[in-house]
Parts: sequence; C-alpha cells; structure tokens
Amino acid sequence: MRSSAIVAALALATSVLAAPAKRTTAFADIPVEYLKGFKNPIIESSAGGKALCISGMIDVTVSATNILMKSQEPANDIAVTELLVETFQINSTVSEKLVGGPNSVNGTFGIYSKLCFPVGGSINATTVHFTIHGAGFGREYWDFAPGYSYVDFAAEQGYTTFSYDRLGSAQSDHPDPIQIVQLNIQVSIAHELIQSLRTGGISDTAFEHVVGVGHSLGSFQTVGITTRYPDDLDAAVLTGFSPSLAGIPVAFAGVNLAPAAGSQPLRFSSLANGYLSSGDIHGTQFFFFRAPGFDPALLDLAEMNKQTVTVGEFLTIAKPVVTNFTGPIDVVNGESDFPNCSGNCSLPYNLAAAVKDAFYPLASNGSSWYLAPLSGHGLNLHYSAPGAYEHILDFVKRNGL
Repeated sequence: MRSSAIVAALALATSVLAAPAKRTTAFADIPVEYLKGFKNPIIESSAGGKALCISGMIDVTVSATNILMKSQEPANDIAVTELLVETFQINSTVSEKLVGGPNSVNGTFGIYSKLCFPVGGSINATTVHFTIHGAGFGREYWDFAPGYSYVDFAAEQGYTTFSYDRLGSAQSDHPDPIQIVQLNIQVSIAHELIQSLRTGGISDTAFEHVVGVGHSLGSFQTVGITTRYPDDLDAAVLTGFSPSLAGIPVAFAGVNLAPAAGSQPLRFSSLANGYLSSGDIHGTQFFFFRAPGFDPALLDLAEMNKQTVTVGEFLTIAKPVVTNFTGPIDVVNGESDFPNCSGNCSLPYNLAAAVKDAFYPLASNGSSWYLAPLSGHGLNLHYSAPGAYEHILDFVKRNGL
C-alpha cells in the first residue's frame, strides 16, 4: 500500500513538473516599443498560455535610508538558529543589540522583471497589476504553474501584470544581505519601478492606474509603498498578511531557516551566509502549505525552485499604521495561514477583516477581504487559488480600476 502511494505521488509530481515549457515567440510578433526598458529581453507565454510576457533585466537606480545593522554575517547553521531563538525568546534584546541608526545606501541594481498582457491583444494601459512576491519565492509565484497563475487569470480578464524578482531574489542582483537588502530599499525599488510604469519608461506604456498586489514579505513592502508613496498605488491587495504576530515564532521554527548556500549548494553556493532559505521540503510545507488543500507536486516544485530571504530583511520587517493612503485595500489570506493566523484566520476574530481598522484607518469604503478555504500561507499554490484570484479581480473592478 505504501509503495503504491509513493508511485502515485511520483506520477502526480511528474505530470506537473513535466508540463509543457513556456512557449517563446519572435520579437516580430509584438511592437518593438514594448521592449523598452528591458535589457536582453525574451518573449514567452505565461504558465497557462493566456498571456504573452516580456522578461528581462531592468536597471534601477535608487537611494534609501536603511538601518545600520550591528551584525556580522552568520558563520553557519548554528548561528542562524541562535539568531531565531534570540529573536523570539521572551524579553528578546535582539533589536537593542543588532539594530542601529539610519544608514544611507544607494546604487544601481539589476532587477529581473516581467510584463504580461493577454495573448492576441495588446498592453492594457488603463490598469497594471504590480505584483510583489514574498520570501521563499521569486516572480514566478504569480505565474507558478498551469491553473495556479495570477498572471493567466488577470490576462483572461483583460489586465496587464508586472512582476519582478525582489532585490536579492532569483535573477535579480544579490548585494550585501545585511546592510543593503533590507525592507526600506525594497520599497524604494518598487517606487522607482512604479514611476517607470506610470511614465512610459517600461514597454513605452504610461499606465493610468497601478494596483499593488503583494504576498507576505511583498505585502509588507506594499504597505511600505502606501506609507511612503501614497500616490503610487490606486489600490492595494495584501495577501498573506494580518495584524497578528502569534503564529510567527512557531512558523519560523518550523521553516528551519539556514544559509541557502548549504541548503541548496548547486543553486546558491555563491551566496553569502546572510541569504537564508528553508532547511528542507518539510520546512517549506510547514510554513507555506496546508493539507489536503494542495497538489503534492506543487510542494515539490516549490522546494525545487525555492528562493531566499536575507538577514537584513528579517530584522527590518515592520507593520506601520498607514495614515495617508485613502484608496481601497483588499486583504486575502488562506484561511489556515500559519505565520499570520496560527492556522486559523477566523480566531479570535476575522484577522483579514481586521487589517483595515488596524493599519488603514483612512482606506476607502471600497475595501474588502477574503479567506480562501483549505489554504495555507502560500495561497497561490493551493487548489483554492482561482477563487482568491476571482475575488481580487472583482475587488479591482468594483473600484473602477
């Protein structure tokens, strides 16, 4: 019986992992001006073939006020585990010991980006969905596999999407993971990209409206955008986000963070030890998934393609109250999100619905929330993802975007 189950699981994984490769097409098939802003662009279809995507590096020149970290690069797994223990222990003094004053940073960084629009159509310049992935994933979180693609779903509704690898993730640049790759510079990079989208610097298209769609750490970044640059976004969608911190310590214990170079040396051997990833597939499942709401093949794919988080990001995460953003917000969580809700987003009250009053007191009455059934933190990788996408697109349309 056990061997039969293993064979079935392997067959299921193979069917997804061996899905047809994304179709590439000739540059001649699209207007040449669509390539504006991208270095060495490639053109390919989305995971489900509903969108045509232009991918390539975009150089972003940015300055930011980071935080000076009084911390050295972790020497090994033991040092990373000790950092987590000290961070989450009662009466933790990690902030006092490691977090210093302001630190001005600047530079030009390569940010690998992807803009997608409906197959057979053109770029919809009215509204672009500006998606930001979280820790553990790259830009492909939004276009993960056939049937699990926000890019495909938005394209079917006529929308253009923009996604990118956050600084320090996947194909984007990997600078100092402690002093440079922090939340503040990530917000500044997002701001510069949004400005380029609004002014025609990317694909020669000046978008009228920008809807921010974040996941987890990408939602923190989206909150940062609405705090520092309230005019950047017309609406904000926060997935994998809540007012609660109760599940965070257990979730981080379960994910078993370790230096990525040791966790997957074939992919990350060149990275400094300040770049961290889940220790193994069990940690990936614990943090992001909730059975039986997912295809095991998606867990295999997530582990095979997992990405990193930096020590600098981990130590600079904050949840500010946003007092100058008046657009609508939408909070969308898996109902069993562990890090945000300790496994139940309805207890002790609806934690998705609570975000507006807790963080966005001036958000418009067009705000909304949604809990996806049988889903964990990695919402896009669960069977219920299409229902969440439908809710988000309905929210966008209800608000005239």
